[in-house]
Amino acid sequence: MSETRPWTPDEMMTVAAARLLWDGCVCFVGIGLPSAAANLARHTHAPDIVLVYESGTIGVRPDVLPLSIGDGELAETATVIVSLPEVFAYWLQGGRIDVGFLGAAQMDRFGNLNSTVIGDYSRPRTRLPGAGGAPEIATHAKRTFVVLKQSPRSFVPKLDFVTSAGFFEGHGGRSRAGAPGAGPRVVITDLGLLRPEPDSEELVLAARYENVEVDEIRRATGWPLRTADSVDVVAPPTDEELHILRDLHERTRRAHSRPAPLPV
Repeated sequence: MSETRPWTPDEMMTVAAARLLWDGCVCFVGIGLPSAAANLARHTHAPDIVLVYESGTIGVRPDVLPLSIGDGELAETATVIVSLPEVFAYWLQGGRIDVGFLGAAQMDRFGNLNSTVIGDYSRPRTRLPGAGGAPEIATHAKRTFVVLKQSPRSFVPKLDFVTSAGFFEGHGGRSRAGAPGAGPRVVITDLGLLRPEPDSEELVLAARYENVEVDEIRRATGWPLRTADSVDVVAPPTDEELHILRDLHERTRRAHSRPAPLPV
């Protein structure tokens, strides 16, 4: 089936994130775009991906995307349901999570994240949802993938609050702190992909999307963004990827717009 409509930035982000996952990967999934990306990967090139949601649902294979980690769709399609302490102690802290997806309101050049407050902590301009399980995921997942739309408001030179650690101050700071996971290996934005430089651990532009220029990406970054030696161009979504993703979203829309059944 050929898709005639162009893709949206969210679709490009979702496809780019999905392509980074692999078959058999154990993935700690968040709600929203990470969930769409992980399930797109499951429906395309990674049918045996193991999806883990914070609610304790393991090996989930939902037909539609969940609205929250407590969505019944997750429990109904899970291989097993475990307690919240087991998710964190056995799966995450035990080193069994290959990829943890994270988002935030702010990120700095070393991949540290803020999801707590905007402004001064004692008198913030905006109080955000907070940490949740993000600090544990950022610390213990073998690698983290950050999904964040790119603008000077979100890609900032200094965080208002450090909620989840990336590479701390860089230059080996994460290793010196003893964090077991490898930290943010890629940042997926609506403009391209950033990856940490090997020595400094500063995030640099590694790839851009089709029809997005490097200068545009630099203008959307609150620090002087450097580039990798070679900046790749990410291939646009295929017809198959778009068809599967749009069908997934349409099924989700229909499922969640139906009125709840009346009690018997």
